[in-house]
Order: sequence, then C-alpha cells, then structure tokens
Amino acid sequence: HVQLVESGGGSVQAGGSLKLSCVYPERYESYCMGWFRQSPGKEREGVATRDNNDKTRVYADSVKGRFTISGDDAKRTLYLQMNNLKPEDTAMYYCAAAPWVCSVEIRASDFNYWGQGTQVTVS
Repeated sequence: HVQLVESGGGSVQAGGSLKLSCVYPERYESYCMGWFRQSPGKEREGVATRDNNDKTRVYADSVKGRFTISGDDAKRTLYLQMNNLKPEDTAMYYCAAAPWVCSVEIRASDFNYWGQGTQVTVS
C-alpha cells in the first residue's frame, strides 16, 4: 500500500521547468520529507529535503538555485519546482518520508517511506 503518491513528471527541453507533487498521509505531518532521483546504473541521489515541523530546507549542490522544495500543509502535499532543467536532471524522481527531524545531509538511508516515482526527461 503506497502512502506517497507523486505526480508532475514529464518530458521537457533543456532550460524548461516542471513542478512535481507528492501527496502524503496525515500522520506524516511532523515528518522529514524529501525528494530523491535515480538514473539507470546510478545510485539514488538526494535532491532536497523539507522538515514538516520547522520548514527548514536542504538542497543538493547540483540543484541549488534551480530547484525549490515547498509544501502545503493543509493539502498534505510536497512540491519540487524545477527550473532551468538540464539533461543531467533526467531521472526517476521519488518522494520520501522519515519520522524524525531532517538531517543536515540528504541520505536515502534515513528515509523509511517511498513513493513509486515519477519520470523526468530533459532533452
């Protein structure tokens, strides 16, 4: 039973934008939420995290200044606004949740719950 449901992926040209969404259950309201991505043959990479408690955000260096993580607590939805997309951003993007405060580092091993992913392709 998938608890996290992502949407918003698609195909865009380099320089374009996409906005990903992730709907999560009510009990995740105090969790650390994050976005990760994985390309074929590569390890899962942390993109950004947002702490649902204090709203602090952490970004991977590769996306700083281009991607913005945000959330709508009333809608229990996490977002990832991606601007100035590059071909190297092509990957399956996953929403994730952890029942504790976000770390200053983005590590997949810290997260217990995962969505099924949404594909982003930049050409």
